Amino acid sequence: MSDISFLNGGDDKLFRSEHFHNIDAKGRMIVPARFREALTDQFIITKGLDKCLFVFTMDEWRLLEQKIENLPMADAGARKFLRFFFGAACESERDEQGRVLIPTNLRRYAEITKEIVTVGVARRLEIWSREIYEQYFNDDALDEDVAVKMALLGI
Repeated sequence: MSDISFLNGGDDKLFRSEHFHNIDAKGRMIVPARFREALTDQFIITKGLDKCLFVFTMDEWRLLEQKIENLPMADAGARKFLRFFFGAACESERDEQGRVLIPTNLRRYAEITKEIVTVGVARRLEIWSREIYEQYFNDDALDEDVAVKMALLGI
């Protein structure tokens, strides 16, 4: 089992690593203790890309809201994005045991049933169905895509 942690970069918190675990019968997952400080009491869960869920701190969410203020409502793509990303967003909080309820509509979108993977991706967390996560990383084209991005960054 991998551990999830975050890096402090001044006032910014960057999430990294992955953690494999299960959700309970009520659709709750335990937020690993090392994430709890970074997520604080309330945060946003919404649909992400590639059939995963995105989790944002409230500060990061507010930054996203500011960025979308200038999207033109006459643009069909902008409206579609807003409906997908913001329409599914829900404010969440942990209970006393450190558990978070993942709403049914979001579990359905990400095809989450039991086994999940929580991945730290810089300024957000991603929650994946373990099956979809493993399929995603078994894609041979992914290695080439990652290699190209690494080369662009000089890695």
